[in-house]
Amino acid sequence: MNPTESTRPDCQISQTLPAEHSVFRSASIVSAAVFASRVTGLVREMIMAALFGAAQAYDAFLLGFRIPNLTRDLFAEGALSSAFVPVFSEYLTQRGRQAAAALANLVATAIILIVGGICCLGILLAPALVHLLAPGFHEVPGKFELAVRLTRIMFPFLLLVALAAQAMGILNACNQFGVPALASTFFNIGSVIFGLILGFVLGPQLGISAIEGMAWGVVAGGALQLLWQLPSLWREGFIFRPRLSGSDPGLRRILLLMGPAILGNAAVQINVMVNTNFASQIEDPIRGHNGPVSWLAYAFRFMQLPLGLFGVAIASATLPAISRNVAMQDLGAFRRTLARSLSMVFLLTIPSSVGLMILGDSIVGAIYEFHRFDAYDTRQTAIALSCYAVGLAGYAGIKVLNPAFYALGDSRTPMLISLSSVAINFCAVVLLLRYTRLGHAGLALANSAVALAGGVLLFAIMRARLQGLYGRAIWSSLLRTVLASLAMGGAIWASSESLQHWVGTSKPARLLDLAISIPLGLTVFYCSARLLKLQEIQDVQTAVLRPFSGWLLSLHAKMRKQ
Repeated sequence: MNPTESTRPDCQISQTLPAEHSVFRSASIVSAAVFASRVTGLVREMIMAALFGAAQAYDAFLLGFRIPNLTRDLFAEGALSSAFVPVFSEYLTQRGRQAAAALANLVATAIILIVGGICCLGILLAPALVHLLAPGFHEVPGKFELAVRLTRIMFPFLLLVALAAQAMGILNACNQFGVPALASTFFNIGSVIFGLILGFVLGPQLGISAIEGMAWGVVAGGALQLLWQLPSLWREGFIFRPRLSGSDPGLRRILLLMGPAILGNAAVQINVMVNTNFASQIEDPIRGHNGPVSWLAYAFRFMQLPLGLFGVAIASATLPAISRNVAMQDLGAFRRTLARSLSMVFLLTIPSSVGLMILGDSIVGAIYEFHRFDAYDTRQTAIALSCYAVGLAGYAGIKVLNPAFYALGDSRTPMLISLSSVAINFCAVVLLLRYTRLGHAGLALANSAVALAGGVLLFAIMRARLQGLYGRAIWSSLLRTVLASLAMGGAIWASSESLQHWVGTSKPARLLDLAISIPLGLTVFYCSARLLKLQEIQDVQTAVLRPFSGWLLSLHAKMRKQ
């Protein structure tokens, strides 16, 4: 590499190429499916909030669900994609579909044996796990025992979601993205429908409490998530047949890659688990030991919407493109694609953060405040949401940067950053709880600070490794995005405060606030970004509108022929 090439990436990003536009178009397709998943997830949380509020039963349910859900996040959005998909794709393209099917059967059999064994151990050791993760539950009579019961009910979800994640990897390798991306939507729908039936319709006759019925609904939803993908797998010619071979080189490569990949993707979820432990010990002046765990969980659910729509979607679309760049030894295209993806992440997440911080009360109140979830729960959840929103760009940046390291064959760097962030988060949480009165908000703020630090560190290492990553262009884009977001924030703050002054904070008033402030904010941000000549705005328009313009032109041509 000559000196000119090494310095050029820090100057400006060249005109976006069709390949990069395809990344953004693919990301928009995945975003649509993720949006459906996140919306149905919010509906599920709304139902849980209305039925159980932020009290003892929901705290116990959250803990029981946290362990298998952690594995879902790691497998579906991280380690399995990074380890299984490249090896499976290599088998599919170089050795044929039969060899790829044999590898898929080996991996599925290994998942059943290993994860199934973990489920059995988890059911047996549930009391020890609940005590380890939430020792504060002992302070409330009956809460610890309920959490143990719910943990045992939901542990089989772990196996179902691992198999569903493998199915997702196979379909993605076969260039099918819509069906697997919608799988989580079917989980949300199934868990609610089956949960309500088991908890409220059949439960009284079967001796199942309402919260236990919802726990069984989670297991049923996990089964539906897997079953939804099976017809597509069968159409591709992949039918499961048990197969064992511990010496298979493909399986061994996947297992060796998955260790560092799991650790590299685990930081956010491990930190959330650590926060759950500390939150269970916080004594709120109003609610005592009931509340902090639920407030953090409700807030983090809102974080999942922009994180999934933007961070996960862009990362999913970027990974195949940069993997091809590495295979073709085209680091110039690798830099351009990665830099554009990071700039796009900032464009979408920074205004989202500002919006969540300013409109948090209205968003939480409009969606959750009903029946057992009262105004105090709304306020405490909104505070946690504001603190989580501070780190949204960091969370999303890590989602994009980690796969970039894997594409370069480096799983060690993300793993080390992830492990160090867990240690830093633990120390930050201890200090914030000991020396401040932030309570559960301090836990969310610690998570955000660690995510931002991790994202910056990964970027710095990647930039040094590539001898440049269009740093000046990215920072210029970031500054313009921040300025446009501040203008947007001022507009929606003025709008929201005025509306609250005139119409109050009832649920209809909060809905009115969102109906006026969000479109206003989007308009101000768009106009500000155009005035600041933010290139990524044009990229978004091209990526999103081009498919619709093509459809309209095709329709017009057909009408003219008629």
